Amino acid sequence: MEGYWVITFQTLLAFVLIVLSLFVIPGPAVLLTVTRSLHSGRKAGILAGLGIATGDLIHTLFAAVGLSAILMTSALAFNIVKFAGAAYLLYLGIRAIMERPADPQMPTVQKLTPLGTYSQAILVEVLNPKTALFFLAFLPQFVHPESGASFMQFLSLGLIFVLLSIIYTTLIAVTARMLGQLVKRISWLGRWSGKIVGAIYIGLGLKVALQSR
Repeated sequence: MEGYWVITFQTLLAFVLIVLSLFVIPGPAVLLTVTRSLHSGRKAGILAGLGIATGDLIHTLFAAVGLSAILMTSALAFNIVKFAGAAYLLYLGIRAIMERPADPQMPTVQKLTPLGTYSQAILVEVLNPKTALFFLAFLPQFVHPESGASFMQFLSLGLIFVLLSIIYTTLIAVTARMLGQLVKRISWLGRWSGKIVGAIYIGLGLKVALQSR
């Protein structure tokens, strides 16, 4: 296997668009950042976002090492993992669409030191098993073993995800007060967010099925 990898524009564009689409819908990370910003100020919100991104980086490293090891074992094993991930994304998509919609709720937070805010956000993200499963299912859909080193592909895509996350949560922290009111007022977002995220997950799952034909 070659020791380098150059990401194609099509793969990069698809990856970035899907990640941004997932970011737009208020999830736990977004709500935690907004809440921290409103409760303790802009700096706390930025630190919370950095903590979440650090947790995502840890998940990326585990996924890159584990999935690369599977790929080195056999291409068949990797394809099994990839299709299992696609099936999991389909499951998440169907479940998100079928769930009863609910208005986004701001989490309650206690006052912490800057280091405590950052550390808590890391722990929340790292200890979330759903996040770990998401990375294991999501990243392989954009990895092409024939294009170069699989570890570098996983790592590069994960770092892009983390960078986008930092930019996004920082923007949220800076505009938290406006966003806090917006989340409360836009009732349709709560009704449709599950269906939008579900459609994205299902699209990713179908992507693998269509490519295999």
